Amino acid sequence: MKRKQGFKMHKLGMITIGQAPRSDVTPIVERALEGRAELVQAGALDGLSLDYIQQLLSPSPGEYVLTSRLTTGESVVISREKIQPLLQDKITRLEEQGIRTILLLCTGVFPGLHTRSAFLIEPDHVLPPVLKAMSSGRRLGLIGPLEEQKNNLKLKFSPYGLNPEFAAASPYSGSEEEFRRAAGQFKNQADLIVLDCMGYTETHRELAAHYSGVPVVLSNALIGKLVSEMV
Repeated sequence: MKRKQGFKMHKLGMITIGQAPRSDVTPIVERALEGRAELVQAGALDGLSLDYIQQLLSPSPGEYVLTSRLTTGESVVISREKIQPLLQDKITRLEEQGIRTILLLCTGVFPGLHTRSAFLIEPDHVLPPVLKAMSSGRRLGLIGPLEEQKNNLKLKFSPYGLNPEFAAASPYSGSEEEFRRAAGQFKNQADLIVLDCMGYTETHRELAAHYSGVPVVLSNALIGKLVSEMV
């Protein structure tokens, strides 16, 4: 989109729970934005080594399990409780840079994240009610990165009267065979599948649709389209 002379491009902060920039999903968000905003990226794990992350930020028993991607392409499994202070620090820093709209690039639940005045968009606040409206009584299936995350679903979806079935296939380390197995679980068992992680790509959506035979929603594309109307 060509900018008018003197037009100041709006900046959208985008924070990953891994490391920035996210070369895998950035094109999906940028495509949805259609040139309406400039992305300013940050990551909760920026500057940290794999060894440090594995030793100090891995989940302990009973902690909320998350996974994300490093700039090296490696994936890590991390604890929400241990990274949330790092995530809050990145949010605060973006706001201090004058960024007024900040997108959290994760579909997990993060109680207590806050800004002083900037608008913080948390996908876990957006996706469940949207999916409730989209599914409209149809059977809903979710594919998420890790089997351990299955127990987190009730926290996010039960307040909206949703009880989706779950299958695991990682967007970072999963093979086509893993997606075939996960999506195949929903064949004749679901009417709509959601890829419940911001790390999935169009390739993953196509694999899930092919092996399940039902429509598949890409979370980051859906959130990107919604955010594009707000910038």
